Formats: sequence, structure tokens, C-alpha cells
Amino acid sequence: MLKLMIIGIGGAMGQSVARAALADSEITLAAGIDISADTRAECPVFLDPLEYSGSVDVVIDFSSPKALPPILRYCTTKKVPLVMATTGHSEEQLALLRELSQEVPVFITGNLSLGINLLVHLANAAAKVLFPGGKFDAEILEAHHRRKVDAPSKTALMLRDAVASGYAEVTGEEPQSVYSRESRRIARPAAEIGISSIRGGTIVGEHEVIFAGTDEVIKLSHSATSRDVFAEGAVRAARFLAGKAPGMYGMQELLSDIL
Repeated sequence: MLKLMIIGIGGAMGQSVARAALADSEITLAAGIDISADTRAECPVFLDPLEYSGSVDVVIDFSSPKALPPILRYCTTKKVPLVMATTGHSEEQLALLRELSQEVPVFITGNLSLGINLLVHLANAAAKVLFPGGKFDAEILEAHHRRKVDAPSKTALMLRDAVASGYAEVTGEEPQSVYSRESRRIARPAAEIGISSIRGGTIVGEHEVIFAGTDEVIKLSHSATSRDVFAEGAVRAARFLAGKAPGMYGMQELLSDIL
């Protein structure tokens, strides 16, 4: 039995992960952590991970970057692997996660969806085909619900990196990322990738990579209609991480393990 601790179990994503865990006969929901100890869950709920005295095999965090310090203390003290599903961390916080990975396995990704990670692969492959000759421009559009605080999304940045890598491979030049053109009064240069963010309503997550060429446009897109795809990805990552050696892991390693 794989014993899970879910950080942020009272949130929408935490609840989705809990449901996914409870539906799996080989997983036990050992404990939940939330900003309110009154949060209802199918397991004991605590304010701080170190308040829980039982054993845990993997921690899944779907909370907030602000919750990182107690998570780091718990995983360091108890030597428990961490699936970091929360996004929006600062460079300093990411450095702390890299330090943690020297002691325990840490799984971190901008998106836990299998479909999104396939989209990243396709965007990179398309860039290598379309950019020679300088006839195509790349734009990335992402949309999320009104409560999402970081923009652009981590997934949009993953797509940017995939396109930029393909561009650099075939042109030998690093493209510039552009997040706003309102103050610019110039024609669009070739060596840039535009990134636009939309926030509104209850949009779960939509991402589109647009390659605009002469007289033709190619679009690669992914739309998530339920948070369950991310919850299932988090549980899959926890299964993957259990028993691994210390280090940084991500979706590429998970997919390689599956294939």
C-alpha cells in the first residue's frame, strides 16, 4: 500500500487528488494538510505536516508557494519523496527544491497532464520543421480560471521553452519572449515568441501554440475540461516516485518509465 499525504487537501485540486487516491485500491490516504484543521476529508487533517506522527511514502503538494517552508521541513526531517504539483514558485524557492532533491526524490512539472506533455513534444517537433527559412512566427495563448494568480502559466512557459529550443536548434539564435506589445510600435521581428494570458470564469486550462506563416496557420492545442486529469497525473507521479533515489524528476522521466 502506498501511503499519501496531500498538502492543500481542502482546495479544489487537493479534493480531486483525494478522490483519485481513494479510488485506487493500492493507495492509502494517510493524512491531509490544510490551512484549516476543520477541513473535512477521508483522513486526519493537520495544520502542519510535522503534526502527523504516522508513516508516509509520498507527499503530494497542491497548495500554494507560501506553504513551501513546512513542506521542506517535513520532507527533509522524514526523508519523504515530494510530488510538487503547485506552480508559481520564485527562483529562490525552486533553488530550495533543488537542494531538497539532493536528499529525497522530488517530482516537479509545470503540468501533470499526459496530453499537455505530448503537446510540448509536438510543439518542439513542429518548430524544427517550420522555422527554417524564417517564414513562420510562433505565438502561445493560455487561459485559466479567475483564481489563478500566476501568469503566464507554467505550462505556457513549458511550451515556450519547447518552441524556443526547436527555433535555436535550426537557426542558431535564441528567440526573445514577449509578454506585451502595447508599448511597442514596431513590426514583429522573426526571433520572438509571443505569450498571452487570459483569466476568467471557471476555465480549467486551455493552451494553444500558433505557427503563423505565409498564407497558412498551424495550431496545436489542448483543453482540460476537468481537474481530474491533473489529479490522476499527481497520483501517477507519486507511484513513480516511490522508491526512487534522490534527485529531480519530471514528466519526461515518468513517460520514459511508462514506455
